[in-house]
Amino acid sequence: MRILVFAPHNDDEVLGVGGTMAKYAKEGHEVYVCEITAGNQKELLQGEAKKAHELLGVKEAFFLDLPAVKLREVSNIEINSKISEVVQKVKPHVAFIPHKGDMHSDHGEVASSAMVALRPVSNPQLQAIYTYETLSETEWNIPTPDNAFVPNVWSDISDSIDVKLEAMKCYESQLREFPNPRSLEAIEALSKFRGSTICVRNAESFMLVRNLI
Repeated sequence: MRILVFAPHNDDEVLGVGGTMAKYAKEGHEVYVCEITAGNQKELLQGEAKKAHELLGVKEAFFLDLPAVKLREVSNIEINSKISEVVQKVKPHVAFIPHKGDMHSDHGEVASSAMVALRPVSNPQLQAIYTYETLSETEWNIPTPDNAFVPNVWSDISDSIDVKLEAMKCYESQLREFPNPRSLEAIEALSKFRGSTICVRNAESFMLVRNLI
């Protein structure tokens, strides 16, 4: 299978899907990442991303270089077009997108544009779409029903949590000390909490958007 993960910013893919990406890659599936924005530290962050992706087993990453924190100022046509190009090149069987209720507006913009690109009329091969949670974004927004992240799919990453943590270490510029949520301790703690829900040591959780049986 071909797996495509959309990351609004560098490191979102590791925070939300890192363990599952490593799991897919180890099983022989092709894992792709589409990183949407580039900030002031473009070269530094993309260098960190490439190191993290190598650890996770990512086959190819696409860097769209759209402006970070300013996606709302970019036309929908441009965002949709760039993302659609990646989707049509990869033709994913499974896609992971950010949760539309995240606090950062870039996450919602990416989620909406990804759904346009992933329309079933253009992607007959697509089997499933999931949204993922991003520490310091998903849990920090106003807790309204529309914003809430309510997981209904879990991925056992007990055998890949160590790879996820090592991949996150590659993002030295983004890591913080605990109790900041962007710390190794918080990342592992969330994996244990999600794991305990399904009685495994570590897990990542997602919300199912679409599934083709």
